[in-house]
Amino acid sequence: MRLLFVEDDPRIAEPTLGALREAGYVVTWRQTGPEGLEEALLGEYPLIVLDVMLPGLDGFAVARELREAEVDAAILFLTARGELSDRVQGLDLGGDAYLVKPFAVPELLATLRALTRRERGQGAPRVAFGGGHGTLDTVARTVTWDGQEVAVTGREYALLEALALSPDRWFTREELLDRVWGPNFGGEARIVDVYVRYLRRKLAPGAVSSERGRGYRVER
Repeated sequence: MRLLFVEDDPRIAEPTLGALREAGYVVTWRQTGPEGLEEALLGEYPLIVLDVMLPGLDGFAVARELREAEVDAAILFLTARGELSDRVQGLDLGGDAYLVKPFAVPELLATLRALTRRERGQGAPRVAFGGGHGTLDTVARTVTWDGQEVAVTGREYALLEALALSPDRWFTREELLDRVWGPNFGGEARIVDVYVRYLRRKLAPGAVSSERGRGYRVER
């Protein structure tokens, strides 16, 4: 599942990003209120983790503008301000949950799972890809191919979900690195190729298409 994380403090953001990606989320990180608002207005994120004290535009103002623009993503506020009045204000502005810093990562992940269940109801939403051969369960974060569940790692799932949520779109290595490994990843871009090979071995050789100069995609 795609998630937008808006937090200006790298000391909080970097370990949290690692935990979110390890849990299988496809995370985009932005560090200011205006950057977070611009990204969220794309409407591509069912979950938004939003710090309140942000440079440029605070989280409450970001949430207000998103709701006025009818962006219906679930919003989880993160803040050091734990007073009742702040919590009430955030929820009145359209927030769905509130965590006070410092927070424990397991608590964050549990809250996100609860928000996902609340937003999507009891049924597990499924995303088809690969010409009907493949299916992603975006709540359970599982993959099936030709009706059989396939064991994938968190990183493999995140890469496949990034592709499958925008079927038929070509992604460059750099775009996939940013979405799946994060903008601060210090390794080689060829790691994307390695994980694509893993997915092809587990699913089918044609499950992920590639083309020189364009990148990777999965079919609808």
